[in-house]
Amino acid sequence: MVLMKPYPHVPLDFQRMSPVDQLSASREFLGRMASRRSVRCFSSEPVAQELIENAIRCASLAPCGANQQPWTFVVVKDPEVKRQIRAAAEAEERESYEHRMPAEWLEALAPLGTDWHKEFLEIAPYLIVVFRIDFGLAQTAGGQVKTKHYYVQESVGIATGFLLAALHMSGLATLTHTPSPMGFLSRILQRPLNERPFVLIPVGLPAAEATVPLISKKSLPEVMEVR
Repeated sequence: MVLMKPYPHVPLDFQRMSPVDQLSASREFLGRMASRRSVRCFSSEPVAQELIENAIRCASLAPCGANQQPWTFVVVKDPEVKRQIRAAAEAEERESYEHRMPAEWLEALAPLGTDWHKEFLEIAPYLIVVFRIDFGLAQTAGGQVKTKHYYVQESVGIATGFLLAALHMSGLATLTHTPSPMGFLSRILQRPLNERPFVLIPVGLPAAEATVPLISKKSLPEVMEVR
């Protein structure tokens, strides 16, 4: 076993806020996030790539197990690659809707009005595919050496949450799309064997005619318990 050298410690860069400013910042962020919705009707209008880069940078700052940062964010903007992804995703989704999904799952989805058609995968100006890195791979003189990664699923989930929040705060619409299985993303995007697709996120501006289901979220007392 190779023992890692301890990280040197540096002073924490932390800006204290007054109680008034804390509440103001908290309420402003809550108000912005309360307007976030999953969008399935996108505009093809171009979006500045820096917005995508800044959001991914935010995501890459997320906490993670042993600071191993087990994620890769693949940004897809090429129309042909998006077409390939749509075709493969729709093939899997059609099979799922028609043969794989149990009746209970279809019943749960019915109020949302979704189906296997995924035209947004071509229309949205960007697709961000989040890959989890299940283990590290290093090339040495003796061949490839694997490094165990810890808390991969949890770490990538947190980073994806950071990403969605950053994109929304940048004025962009998103959708979390998880076709099952997602192996086609590894093939189309030519990812290494130690990476697995985690989520596919179309990003852009909503179409002028976009609508969303009229749904509600659980109240604070339903999701929070204080002891």
